[in-house]
Amino acid sequence: MKHTLKIIFAISVFFLFNTANAQLNQSRPAILEEVGVDEKLGDSVPLDLEFTNSDGQTVRLGDLIEEGKPVLLNPLYYECPILCGLVLDAVFKVVNELVWTPGSDYTIISFSIDPEETPEQAAASKERYLNDLDRPGAENGWHFLTGSEESIVALTDAVGFRYKYDERTGEYLHLASIMMLSPQGVITRYLYGASFREFDLRNALFESAEGTIGSTLDRVLFYCFTYDPASQSYVPVAMNIMKLGGLATVIILGIFLGVFWRRERGSSQPPKYDFDK
Repeated sequence: MKHTLKIIFAISVFFLFNTANAQLNQSRPAILEEVGVDEKLGDSVPLDLEFTNSDGQTVRLGDLIEEGKPVLLNPLYYECPILCGLVLDAVFKVVNELVWTPGSDYTIISFSIDPEETPEQAAASKERYLNDLDRPGAENGWHFLTGSEESIVALTDAVGFRYKYDERTGEYLHLASIMMLSPQGVITRYLYGASFREFDLRNALFESAEGTIGSTLDRVLFYCFTYDPASQSYVPVAMNIMKLGGLATVIILGIFLGVFWRRERGSSQPPKYDFDK
């Protein structure tokens, strides 16, 4: 009897859960189905697109990308009540933790997805974050842009960033995400969420730059990690670690044998006598 009651209880919970889950899915606003990110790794962004910078000047996207420097692309809108601020704060935090500096090592392009926003709003956001960052030269490498609807749509389509304006709330619905571009404008990586690990960003920038930034130690360290889409972070690669471990073993063994052979040669030579005595 007890077993029968347990089975009936389990079946009841199962059906209640599925019913509640179905109701939850049915209540999901249809507009959210139009929001997300379609990753387009390996595609290029149109570098001839024109935007307006925080000084009110018209700039081409390609003119902001410098040779050998990867790009962190940050879609947002300046009047966003919550999410954009969280993402921008997260970008600021991880940039502040990073040894590399915007301008000298890489470029950040934060651009508004709202065509109604103005350079003055971009300038206010730039002043706030750059003053807190306190990195000399960073103002030359972190760009805050606004643009026409045509340019915004072309860039967001190129990177697969799907957003939707909600007329009911007057807000833009979108996913918390940033993209990495190579110095040639090729999409190399997507990172998601309202917080980013310093190691993940450093690795993503290193990948995007094709190893042209960072120290020799960075190159060796990053060789041991690869991006895992499931965890959306960089994880160790056992094979590469084994290769490096094997190489280190060979080097250490070679040094040891070299020292050993030198000692053996020295001890096998006959003693020298002074015949003048």
